[in-house]
Amino acid sequence: MDITLIFFLGLVFALLGVVPPGLLNMTVAKISLKEGHVRGIMFSIGVCVVVFAQTYIAAIFARYLSKHPEVISVLRGVALVIFVLITVYFLVIAKSTPKPQIEPKMKSKHSRFFQGMLLSAINVFPIPYQAYVTITLASVGWLSFEQINILSYVAGAGTGTFVTLYMYIFFFDKIKGKAVTSQKSMNLLIGVITGIISIATLINIIQDF
Repeated sequence: MDITLIFFLGLVFALLGVVPPGLLNMTVAKISLKEGHVRGIMFSIGVCVVVFAQTYIAAIFARYLSKHPEVISVLRGVALVIFVLITVYFLVIAKSTPKPQIEPKMKSKHSRFFQGMLLSAINVFPIPYQAYVTITLASVGWLSFEQINILSYVAGAGTGTFVTLYMYIFFFDKIKGKAVTSQKSMNLLIGVITGIISIATLINIIQDF
């Protein structure tokens, strides 16, 4: 398989995984609006450094799962529980108990870089997501688990993540001040998206029985 195509696949699937509003892209949008594009970009670079590592771990994990398919069904059940809990949180708890936001005073570029690394490390969802994607790509013959192919995919995933975060910086700069940027709207949107994913996961589990 051509490593250029593998890089492009990593870019596309990372972009699709980061596009839904979440902790990282909402944070980079806020930083960019309040402190400027440069600090938003530094935050994004910090995020991508961790994404490189997470995607590599996911690919290695996927290689293991490809040899132990019985583990996949267990992970689907775990994923369903996680997505249901996230949906309940954003649609019910976060909506009913608004909290004042306290922004840490992090003014330097380096502090935003390390903040990006920290929040990205806390956000472990790219690992199961990328593991699932790489297993799927391998099953249709678009990806093999050779080292050069894994590294090419990882590079594409990191690039795709950065492109998506930069799109958020650009997009929110254009719509700043409008209602769509409110925390309430974002909580509702995230809850709806995770709810849809929960339903799709449940249907997938039922079909396997």
